Formats: sequence, structure tokens, C-alpha cells
Amino acid sequence: MSGPLDGEFLLVRRRDLERLTTEVMQMKEFLPKILSQDVLEGVQRLEVVESALEERELDYEHIKARLQATQTECLRTKEENLSLLLQVSALQERSVQQVAFCTQMGSTVCTLLWGVSNREETVKNILGMDKSAEFFSLAGQTVSSFVESLAVNGDEDTEESRFVLGLAGTITNVAAVSCGRDFIMSSCREVMEKWIQLLGKIESGCCGRLRVLILMSLYNVSIHREGLVWMSRNLGLLPQLQQLLTDPDNEVCLHALRLIQSLVLEPDVLHMLWEDVHQCLPYITELCHASNSELQKMAVELLEELKDLMVEG
Repeated sequence: MSGPLDGEFLLVRRRDLERLTTEVMQMKEFLPKILSQDVLEGVQRLEVVESALEERELDYEHIKARLQATQTECLRTKEENLSLLLQVSALQERSVQQVAFCTQMGSTVCTLLWGVSNREETVKNILGMDKSAEFFSLAGQTVSSFVESLAVNGDEDTEESRFVLGLAGTITNVAAVSCGRDFIMSSCREVMEKWIQLLGKIESGCCGRLRVLILMSLYNVSIHREGLVWMSRNLGLLPQLQQLLTDPDNEVCLHALRLIQSLVLEPDVLHMLWEDVHQCLPYITELCHASNSELQKMAVELLEELKDLMVEG
């Protein structure tokens, strides 16, 4: 055998090539006989596994790329959410400040309105405006919402409470004037209906000033003949007044007695309400012995009037 002529070819003797060819052919002939079927199947399975592994590696690279893209997107989303959270927090703080400002403004305006509405001329001016009916409707809704969200031991020394008291006080002053009573019964009767409902919703011992104003409004409306007849037909009023006669607030008891007195002055109304009034008698009798002199005097006066009316009836 000679050495290579260049970098690509190697000279081999013919005899060596023939011997190599013979050995290769022999290997092809005898190799299947040497290798068992299990080995061949193992090789085939290995090829399949290698092929599957290559596919899994491709899948892995694809999933890895998607994971990285998802992580990048999640990071971007977290940053956006954090930014939005900061914006929401700032908006909430601003909203709280605006609510506090509006409540304070409403409290101030309604307190002023309450103060000036004690003049008949002012009431006439208020009722002469286009928005007067809307004001009464909004006032009723506002007071109702306040009562529904109120804790059992509500604090009346807050801007929100003063806002509500200003609204209720204004309506009370309007109802104290003849033209105001006419307006309420003709255009805003639903406010009085809401007032009666609220008397049953406010917890005993809570919001005494508000309940006194509601009772005063109803008393003022009861002076109106149509208002008296309308109240006498409200089946829930007397039972609620009966409950108020046991209230720990003397002012609430006093104005409940005044309203009962106003309702039963008319014999025909007393006849309609007699069953409910009769159930109130034990409570009125008990108040005749109250420690508060004004409350005691009012209870004695009402009890005597009821006895006289019953004798006349």
C-alpha cells in the first residue's frame, strides 16, 4: 500500500479491497443472525424515542419562548394595574373630599334655608319657584336614604345629619304656613307618606331631633282638613305613634301626644281611629305620671279630652 497522493485519495491494493468487500457482505449476511429480535426492536424503539425527544425539545423551546413572552406580558400588566390602582386611590380620595365638601355645602345651605323659611313670605317665594316640587321630592329621598344607612346610635352632630335636619326643618316650616299645607297636600303628599314610614324605621332613642321635626311636620299638616282626613286613613300612623309614646326622648313623646291630640279633635276622625286610640290609652295614662312636667301636662290634657269625647260620643 502506497501513501496518499494528495489530501483526498488513498491508494489501496485490489486484493485488500476485495477482502474488505467480502467481509462487508459477510457481515450483512450474518449480522441479522447474530443480533436478536429484541435488540432490533430496542434499536427501533430507540430511534422512535430519539425522534420523539427531538420533537419534545422543539416543543420545549416553543413553550419556553411562550412562557417568557407571558412573563413579560404579566409584568407589563402588573405595572399597568399598579398604575391604575394608584389612579383609583387618588380618585377615591378626591371623591371623598368632594362628598365631604358637598355635604358641608348642603348642610350650610339647608341650615340657612331652614332659618329663613320661618317667614311666611319666604315660604310663598319658595313655593312660587319651578323647582319647589322637585325640592320636596329630593328632600324626602335624601332623608329616607340617611335613615336607611343610619346606625342604631346615630350621631346627630355630623354634617350629613345637619344636612338632613335642615331639609326636614324647612319642610316643617313650609307645613306651618297655610299655603304650604295646601301645596304639600296637592303636590307633595308622598313626602308625608315617607315621613310616616320613617317614624317606624328609626330606632327608639335614635335621631330624636329628626323624629321631632317629622312629628311637627305631620302635626302642621293635620291642621289642614284634607291632611287630617288623609292621615286618619293611614292605618300605620297610630300604631307608630303608640310606639313613640314609650320612647326615652321626652320631646319625641311630647310631639307624638300633640299629633294624637290633633288627630282625634274631630269626632268623625276619632270614630274612625277609635280602636287604635283605645290601644294608646294605657301609654297616655302612664305618661300622666311622667317626671317631665310639660310631658305630664300634655298627657293629662289629652286623656281628659279623650274622656270628654267618649262621653259625647
